[in-house]
Amino acid sequence: MRMKKDIKKKIEELKKQIIRHNKKYYVDNKPEISDSEYDGIMDELKRLEESHPDLMSPDSPTQRVGGEALKGFKTVEHRVPMLSMDNTYSPEEIIEFDERVRKNLEVEKPGYVVELKIDGVSISLLYEKGEFIRGATRGDGVKGDDVTLNLKTIKSLPLKLEAKKGAALPNLFEARGEVYMPGKIFAGINEEKEEQGEELFANPRNAAAGSLKLLDSSIVAKRHLDMWIYGIGYIGGREFKAQSDALDFLKDSGFPVNPHIKKCGSIEEVIEYCNQWQEKRHKLEYDIDGMVIKVDFFSYQRALGQTSKSPRWMIAYKFPAERKETVLEDILVQIGRTGTLTPVAVLRPIELAGSTVSRASLHNQDEIGRKDIRIGDHVLVEKAGEIIPQIVEVVKKKRKGSEKEFSMPKKCPACGSAVKKLKNEVALRCENMSCPAQLKERIRHFASRDAMDIEGMGEAVVAQLVDNKMIKDYGDIYNLKHIKVADMDRMADKSAANLISAIEKSKSNALNRLVYGLGIRHVGVRSAWILASRFKTIDALAETSMEELQGVNEIGPVMAESVYNFFRTEENKKLIDKLKRSGVNTEEKETSLKSKNLEGKTFVVTGSMEGFSRNEMEELIRSMGGNASSSVSKNTDYVIAGKDPGSKFEKAKQLGVKIVSEQEFKKLIAGAGRDI
Repeated sequence: MRMKKDIKKKIEELKKQIIRHNKKYYVDNKPEISDSEYDGIMDELKRLEESHPDLMSPDSPTQRVGGEALKGFKTVEHRVPMLSMDNTYSPEEIIEFDERVRKNLEVEKPGYVVELKIDGVSISLLYEKGEFIRGATRGDGVKGDDVTLNLKTIKSLPLKLEAKKGAALPNLFEARGEVYMPGKIFAGINEEKEEQGEELFANPRNAAAGSLKLLDSSIVAKRHLDMWIYGIGYIGGREFKAQSDALDFLKDSGFPVNPHIKKCGSIEEVIEYCNQWQEKRHKLEYDIDGMVIKVDFFSYQRALGQTSKSPRWMIAYKFPAERKETVLEDILVQIGRTGTLTPVAVLRPIELAGSTVSRASLHNQDEIGRKDIRIGDHVLVEKAGEIIPQIVEVVKKKRKGSEKEFSMPKKCPACGSAVKKLKNEVALRCENMSCPAQLKERIRHFASRDAMDIEGMGEAVVAQLVDNKMIKDYGDIYNLKHIKVADMDRMADKSAANLISAIEKSKSNALNRLVYGLGIRHVGVRSAWILASRFKTIDALAETSMEELQGVNEIGPVMAESVYNFFRTEENKKLIDKLKRSGVNTEEKETSLKSKNLEGKTFVVTGSMEGFSRNEMEELIRSMGGNASSSVSKNTDYVIAGKDPGSKFEKAKQLGVKIVSEQEFKKLIAGAGRDI
């Protein structure tokens, strides 16, 4: 009796673990354990339940796929449940799968299709009469989240299917696929997150999942997600003989179907193909974590059937993560564009996942402390998502006692300024605007079109000005002399004169351009305009309290703290004084409206325009008495739609908001389009 109680207690404990990790993986997109560790817990639970079926309950994780629909999206039901797959980790287990298939079918060679296992997010796409009408995540396998607008941002998704000559499209059709994030996009997003001191995505799969759950599809569009379609969930009025035939139909209909698919006549051929891709996978621009092996013929699939969790006719072969041991020779501290201090491990070079690895980001002091990383340690390194090198763990049994603990510096290594740690951030930051490590990127931002708009101050010119020590901060831009600028490489007399003229012209810019140009963290073009309109002068903005900043509409606590700290950094105070002495405008100008054609009207701009940048159009709207908003609501009067409009366009249609083109907007501001 006691043993039975112990087994019941163990089953309940395993169930709780799996439910927790399901939430971490499917809902929070922050897995804490590897797939193999998760499978180990699930296998242990399966064994106990099989041995003690009376202890199996309907709510056991073994009886369902796992995961929950995310909050914030409409929940939809799949026409056919989206089941998960059983996993294997060795050629021997693949052979066991083949033996089960042959035994149940009583055939010698069933025939297989082998596909790459894309490490992404499973999705279902519903088409009616060839038109894409809805897309959903897998969710719990029965119900998922309606992410139609986010999926529409994926350029490879066909919005209308192509009918093959002589064939009609099915009335109702559901395709299945995997959304993924390309490696270069993933690396760029994480680099930006690290610059901002934000938590990084663990891998491309998490990044893709996190992107699909965003409520603003205009942001999703910037993530450049992609997809591969691998199967059919439901199709009305049409049947296929085999998976390979279905894939041909999908490809002919306009779906992106992965080209690396192979029909195999024997299990030996299957294993050989899996081994080939275990070696070649690092050459792909997307992440795969294994191969999917499917019985090809649908009649065989139906005969084999499925369990409550997974089909018996397919299985996943998971690649082992490639890890290598090396020595951590040193830890350097890099300073990013926004002043973030990032510790970087200097490694004894190793070949890993198709490239030479000699550096790995350690992210922050908390990460170093959690893993107890010391200079001189032997460490295990792998590539997160097969892209970004990271130290997985320290080989502590090889420690000799001479290893050195590391602490982040209290002063910036590049300029000596005291570093700060803001609330809700894990990173340390140098907020000295004159820090040489940040200077080039900051100068380029200051001179950019949406900021001070200094034409001619591009990347090459800025690099020369900084490298030749002609400028050490923004204020020095306004002290540049024609004769010295003309002496720079590839800088003729005329181009030097044009640059000096553009610099002089920028002094009279509106205050909001200066506020944006200062590069205060979290302050974008719109928030700079809001701050300039509210406080009227740079001095008033600099002297305001945290409470007053937080009370400004659209200025949240994070941005308020960033603005407050910026103007209380001594170096930044000196810089503002320098800009004033150079004659740069630091006050909101009282100007009469160009006209009152837009007075009292609220506009939202979406998509790309031909005659304006978005910011130019918004400034024009404000100058004519209108309000330029960043979001569509029932109070919006007009949405100006350019090329490739995003979710704002769709929302405007849903709310019945008037949508106008760029040309119609031009008529409106000219006073000729009052009834458009």
